[in-house]
Amino acid sequence: MKTYLDCIPCFFKQALFAARAALDDEAKIKEVLDRVGMLVSEIPLESSPPETGREVYRTVREVTGIDDPFKALKAESIENALELYPSLKQMREEAKDPLKTAVRLAIAGNVIDFGADPDFQLEKDVQDVLQKEPAINHYQTFKEKLASARKILYLGDNAGETVFDKLLIETMGKPVTFAARERPVINDATVEDCIRSGLDEVASIVSSGCDAPGTVLGRCSTEFLDYFKKADLIISKGQGNYETLSNEQSPIFYLLKAKCPIIAKDLGIKVGNTVIKYALQQRLGGYKPNMP
Repeated sequence: MKTYLDCIPCFFKQALFAARAALDDEAKIKEVLDRVGMLVSEIPLESSPPETGREVYRTVREVTGIDDPFKALKAESIENALELYPSLKQMREEAKDPLKTAVRLAIAGNVIDFGADPDFQLEKDVQDVLQKEPAINHYQTFKEKLASARKILYLGDNAGETVFDKLLIETMGKPVTFAARERPVINDATVEDCIRSGLDEVASIVSSGCDAPGTVLGRCSTEFLDYFKKADLIISKGQGNYETLSNEQSPIFYLLKAKCPIIAKDLGIKVGNTVIKYALQQRLGGYKPNMP
């Protein structure tokens, strides 16, 4: 997915939020915004938003001297999600289709996003996602592909979200390799964050080698690319991974909530809608919205 002009104000918004999370120094925060402003003329619109986001957050780190501005917020989001975990398990166990419920809960976890929506309400959003059908719903295809999958790669997104990912991986009951970010960026999960949430109990955790808020294949490690190429089922969480991989013809299932009008438009849905979208569905005969 390319970068749109509408993305540029969002880069400033995220830079401001990250800088204020890092320190309380208006002069330094202004310097961050000045530096980001200088980046604008060099933003290639043909690149994905996370590629520019990588430069924005590198600027925040350089100016503030803080490597992980969202460290405390990530820890808090993980703790909050862990407190919900027993009730999430109960929802799954009481469901007629535990796998479907686990997939929907994994999408619900995608609301934990300090970059796109720092004012999210976790418990309310979980209930909303469970009650509303996804705008694009390839769940049946997911269930069928999962049954025969031997090599599963799971692309993580936000730190607190990994608790919800853990529930889905448990429910799938198959070996999974989980890819985290190479270094802190926004509130995306690093290997350290995954271990804090207990994800290492159900999956093998690796770094993607990429320090962007998405999966930019050209910046990923050789080890990760080997997992990516050999996987017969890839689960991609969140907007950043969709933005960087939406043109890939690979067996990817995108699980996300559209929090951005640009991404919603690209998907052909409304802001606030959720999707379970199979990247190869069109090659299998076209996608069918709200397919049960």
